[in-house]
Amino acid sequence: MVVGVLRLEMFLPTAQNLKERRGMVRRILGRCRQRFPVSCAEIGSYDLWQRAELGFSAVGHHRDELERMFEKVEEHIESLGLGSITESDRDYLQYS
Repeated sequence: MVVGVLRLEMFLPTAQNLKERRGMVRRILGRCRQRFPVSCAEIGSYDLWQRAELGFSAVGHHRDELERMFEKVEEHIESLGLGSITESDRDYLQYS
């Protein structure tokens, strides 16, 4: 069993205030929950109206499948056109 964690920092250039930013973050997280078998949440940068920090986690049999899924998650987020990913970190924990 492998547990994967993806952390993304995003720039949301069209957000003009915190209310718009929260709506964008909710839309991104909702779309990812619908499309991928991941748990996700906003994990930081709460008071910065053009920045967001998002966290995703998933469990799988092999690291390769989680890597592919996280790549697809990033591609999907970019395709939404709400912002750009400025930083991406991934960690994997292997359990026997």
